[in-house]
Amino acid sequence: MDAYLCPPAVVHGEHAVQTDQILDDVRSRHPRASWLPRIDGIAASTGITSRGWMLPLETATAPGSGSGLRTPGAGPAREALGRAGFGEAEVDRAIAALEAIPAPQTIQERTAPAWAAVQRYAEHAAREALGIAGLETADVDCLITSHSTTPALPGLDLSLLNRLPLRNDVLLLPASQWACIAGTRSLALAADLVAADPDRVVLVVISEALSTTYQPADDTLESLIVRLLFADTAVAAVVTGRPRTESVLRLDAAWHHTLAGTSDLHWLDTRADGTHFVMDRRGPRAVQETVTEMWKWLGTRHEHDEHPWHPDLLLAHPGGTRVMEYMEQTMPDGWPEGLLDYSRDSYTTGNRGGAAVLDILRRAYDAGQKTGSRTVLYAAAPGLTATAVEGEWL
Repeated sequence: MDAYLCPPAVVHGEHAVQTDQILDDVRSRHPRASWLPRIDGIAASTGITSRGWMLPLETATAPGSGSGLRTPGAGPAREALGRAGFGEAEVDRAIAALEAIPAPQTIQERTAPAWAAVQRYAEHAAREALGIAGLETADVDCLITSHSTTPALPGLDLSLLNRLPLRNDVLLLPASQWACIAGTRSLALAADLVAADPDRVVLVVISEALSTTYQPADDTLESLIVRLLFADTAVAAVVTGRPRTESVLRLDAAWHHTLAGTSDLHWLDTRADGTHFVMDRRGPRAVQETVTEMWKWLGTRHEHDEHPWHPDLLLAHPGGTRVMEYMEQTMPDGWPEGLLDYSRDSYTTGNRGGAAVLDILRRAYDAGQKTGSRTVLYAAAPGLTATAVEGEWL
């Protein structure tokens, strides 16, 4: 399966959103929420004090262009109030009050500016990744893209083909619904593509505006957690079938695992006011099941090694601190401590979804790694599905 990965480019959201800002917004909107007295502790448990968004917080919390007087409008409302016995002056005051109530943003108002930002950030990351790899846009033979929170057709693949621009014979592989596994699964697919043709150059681009799931009107505890977790990031990387001077990691093997019957644990729910990320409290336990299966896969791969095997780096995006704790508790005997340090470092500035693993990989690269360092990349996503890639630093 040998494939070669160049250092990824990472473009963080340019607008810093502080946890205190989010908590202030929540307190002002939901003063009677049963969980309100606990929000400081909940926020502290995430370990996230700031995250970068492609658009400012005010964009997500702004009212929509409509008003509280929804369809069918003022005329029927007047007639209904008149039939109920209200006088003309009273009806005028009621209509004016309804028109003064701001309506939530529509899905169009939420998604359109985010989609524009996703494309802009993706282009930036793609150009930077090609520069890192010492390549031009004309060198790209295949483009793999993902952007799960900004649905669009045509999607990010066609946008980048025109923006960069790429050759018109480039193979476009959009994977918008991969979500959190976009990083690992894109690398696994890229490795398969270059195995079939070692002269191929594959460009992977993932751009996620997860802040679009910030829904100010939601009053559930799960919605509070969603507000606190997500960050916006675009990442890109080049995979080739032959080693280049710029290559830093050889990809050797991939593993995939899906738990049937778990689609109801995490999902995107599209409503009139935009996209809502919904999660069930059973989710972390299901993710842990995939971690256990990954340990088995790695054990089988290395059961005949001359010396006991363990990774030197575990670059994992499990989605939360609970699963990282579980990973550390269940690692095979003899594995060293600190394998998840780069994952924890990335998570302190937010959950980046599909962009996370390449962000974590970039942090490891920037810290400097020894040639031969054995590395495992892992991610799980709604479905519930997981992908891991094993490789070695060059």
